[in-house]
Amino acid sequence: MTTSSDSDSQSVDSSSSMERNQSSTQSKTQQLIVRVVYGAGYAVLTLVALLLGRWTTTALICVYAGLCCFEFFKMMRMAGRNPNEIIGIAAAIGFPLAAHFSYHWVAILFYVFAAATGIWFVQTPRSNISDVALTIFGPIYTGLLFTSVIRLRAVDPSIMGGVCTFLAMSSIWLNDTFAYFVGSRFGKHKMAPRISPKKSWEGFIGGMFGSILVWVFLSMTLLPMSLFMAICTGLATGLMGVFGDLLESRIKRGVGVKDSGNLMPGHGGMLDRSDSLLFGLIAATFILTLGGII
Repeated sequence: MTTSSDSDSQSVDSSSSMERNQSSTQSKTQQLIVRVVYGAGYAVLTLVALLLGRWTTTALICVYAGLCCFEFFKMMRMAGRNPNEIIGIAAAIGFPLAAHFSYHWVAILFYVFAAATGIWFVQTPRSNISDVALTIFGPIYTGLLFTSVIRLRAVDPSIMGGVCTFLAMSSIWLNDTFAYFVGSRFGKHKMAPRISPKKSWEGFIGGMFGSILVWVFLSMTLLPMSLFMAICTGLATGLMGVFGDLLESRIKRGVGVKDSGNLMPGHGGMLDRSDSLLFGLIAATFILTLGGII
């Protein structure tokens, strides 16, 4: 027989459980709203810079690259490494700036950067070759790869060049969005459980569809490319975008942090926001260049 005391206890437990569920739902909703707001702000800022012209685009990408490199070096210091942040961040900012003028200047900057890193290594007994490798890798990862945005924006100086570049970047973002919602709803097969437990193959397929969708639209409106080329570009962009995400996740796992920073609530740091873009957009740029599209 159930006593009155037992019944009251069950009622209290049930009420507490409902309150916890409601609180959890509200928390997730608030997190999603924060994520959307900051993501929209980032997208709008990027769009405005792209539409205003090449110089504003270069200035913004220099800021993005500098922040990404700063966060990368911060994680490396947490892992006990000692890269030269001054040389590295200067190079990360310098690569997009050099690309604004010519990729010849990018090559010259790389030589100066490598030489400066070597001089620092020779004159600093406490540094080791791992510090040198990270000092060089950081700006290549966060600055040199970002020059793809500068390259795409330079194809058409008019406002339509900004629109085209933004849509190319949007293919990466739409990949992330489709992957998130498809993976959340249908994800059952883990893609890389040890690196990124939330990623699933179902989400990966959904993300590929998002990337292809944007490039097919570009082929029908702004870019003189075939449907086959658009699909190939969408697949390459999406695939390398996922690789960029997994690479940064692997770096964070090695250091033991969840996010590269806290600049953008709901997203993490600037590197968290840009990891897919860095590899995805450079892949698209290669294909468009080799295919004679740009």
